[in-house]
Amino acid sequence: MEKIQTTLLARQFIKKGVKEGGFVIDATIGRGFDTEYLCRLVGEKGKVIGFDIQEEAITSTRERLTNEKIQTPVELILDSHANMNTYVENESVDGIMFNFGYLPNGDHKVATQAESSIQAIENGLSLLKKGGVMSLCIYHGKDTGFEERDAILNYLKTISHKNYTVIVTELYNRPNHPPIFAGIVRDK
Repeated sequence: MEKIQTTLLARQFIKKGVKEGGFVIDATIGRGFDTEYLCRLVGEKGKVIGFDIQEEAITSTRERLTNEKIQTPVELILDSHANMNTYVENESVDGIMFNFGYLPNGDHKVATQAESSIQAIENGLSLLKKGGVMSLCIYHGKDTGFEERDAILNYLKTISHKNYTVIVTELYNRPNHPPIFAGIVRDK
């Protein structure tokens, strides 16, 4: 069995709700690993939109997709994930992936913030189709993220249980503040 990591949980969760030909969002593209995964998941007939506030992330992701010869239609947008609802219609998305924190091997002073992250989750919920899924990897260790972690976890408790199912999983016996996985399914 593969070692369980938060990113693995997120990918397995997304895979349950997203099929070939689907429409997905990578809300925080970072270095493009999840963007590439989503492209492979939806295939050439699907569509991926990715967001990041750093040009470095857009460039890095574009290079990754080119090097991997990805043929999926991809739109990379230099904008906050909090604004994704201005680019996408409500109830049109099969899956959304988030990684909260800072750009891997990037400037730790530039990181996601609680207010815009919660706005992004809220906007993302309205974009999901019935049966759509959202994964959240909440990185909060080292020098950043504790306030954002707490705010996101508190927000998740307020999401309507009549319309959504929210799952939160921790790697409980791992040291040094391991990331937290949360998964959301739109039931209605």
